[in-house]
Amino acid sequence: MEENLKIPAHVALILDGNGRWAKKRGLPRQLGHKKGCETLEQVVEDAARLGIRYLTVYGFSTENWKRPEEEVGALMRLLLQYFTSEIDELNEKNVRIRILGDIDGMPGGLEKQKDALHAAIRRTHENTGLQLNIALNYGGQQEIIRAAQKLAEHVANGDMEPEDIDRKAFESELYTAGLPDVDFLIRTSGEMRLSNFLLYQLAYAEFYQTDTLWPDFDRHAYDEALLAYAKRNRRFGGV
Repeated sequence: MEENLKIPAHVALILDGNGRWAKKRGLPRQLGHKKGCETLEQVVEDAARLGIRYLTVYGFSTENWKRPEEEVGALMRLLLQYFTSEIDELNEKNVRIRILGDIDGMPGGLEKQKDALHAAIRRTHENTGLQLNIALNYGGQQEIIRAAQKLAEHVANGDMEPEDIDRKAFESELYTAGLPDVDFLIRTSGEMRLSNFLLYQLAYAEFYQTDTLWPDFDRHAYDEALLAYAKRNRRFGGV
C-alpha cells in the first residue's frame, strides 16, 4: 500500500460469495462461511493497520433467517465461536465492538450468542482504536421504520414537536447513532445490489464491486479496493 494514500474513515463490507466458494470446491456451504470468517479476521487486522477508524460488516440480515435451517445453525455457531475465541485479541488490540441490529429480537435458542454479543460490547466499550460494527439481525428498511416510530413516540409523549425532527434527530435514533456516514462500500462476488444494508448511511458512499468471492478477498484485493477509492473524486452533489 502506498504511503500518504487517501484512506476512507468508514468502510462498509458486504461479504458475499461464501456459499459459491464452497460449492466450487465441492464443500458444504458452512465451510465457506468458516473460511470467510478467517478472511474477516485478516481484513479487521488490516483496517487497524491502515488507520481506518470504522469498519462496518454485514454479518446477518433480517432476511437471512429464510435460509436452510442447517446453514443458519452453522452461521450461529460460527458467530458464537468468533465472539468467544477472538474477543481477547480484539480487546488487546484496542478494538471496540458495536452491534447494529436487534440482538434481543433473535430467535429463541440463541441465548449463548446473545450473551456473547452483549459481553463483547461491554468489554470493549472503552476501547479507542478501530471500531468494528457488525450488522446482525439487521435490515436497512427496518432500521428506518424503527427510527420513525421512536420519533413518533417522542412527539406523542410531548418530548418534541414535529418540526424538531431534522437530520440530527433522525440519525440519533438509528443503530449507527454517533457514527459518521460510510465513505466506501465494498461488495464481493460480483453482485450489484445493496441487499437492504445501510440504506440511509450510504447516501454518498463510493461503491466498489469485485468478482472475487469473499473467502478469496486477501490483502492484495483489499489494497486494490483502497487504491481505487483513493482515485475517486467525491463531490457530494457538487461539481
